[in-house]
Amino acid sequence: MKALPREFVVATPDEMVLFAERVAELLSAGDVVLLTGELGAGKTTFTRGLGRALGVRGAVTSPTFVLARTHPRLDSAEPPLVHVDAYRLASAVELDDLDIDFARSIVVIEWGAGMVEELTDSWLSITIDRPRGAGDDADDAGADDEEPIEPRRVTVDGVGPRWS
Repeated sequence: MKALPREFVVATPDEMVLFAERVAELLSAGDVVLLTGELGAGKTTFTRGLGRALGVRGAVTSPTFVLARTHPRLDSAEPPLVHVDAYRLASAVELDDLDIDFARSIVVIEWGAGMVEELTDSWLSITIDRPRGAGDDADDAGADDEEPIEPRRVTVDGVGPRWS
């Protein structure tokens, strides 16, 4: 297995997609990715990059109106990507009630801290930290009404026997 450095700086959304594509090379059926970060941090952009690298059918979007969405792969023999928004779930029991085939899928769970630990003994924890306050200088940078692109700090931790 390839060793992952612990922290990365990802400067743009395009770099986040490329970062996710590199992570996708490490994933296989049964892997769970716990994706943490505040709103707008880049969690869905990261998941889109995974989807692109894994060759899923259709667009990977933010799971705003559904709790989980399965994205089948173009090569149907490959494990699907399951994208979960656990924000509205109260417990691991509710996450388990979604009846996700963890063993035969690659599962990305946003907002799942405190729940994943009860469902699996291994996961890849990815935390995306978005800087605060940099937007205050947007006018000085000539950005006008556009929100500036701010680098993200991405922390990757492998937890459990799969990642040790």
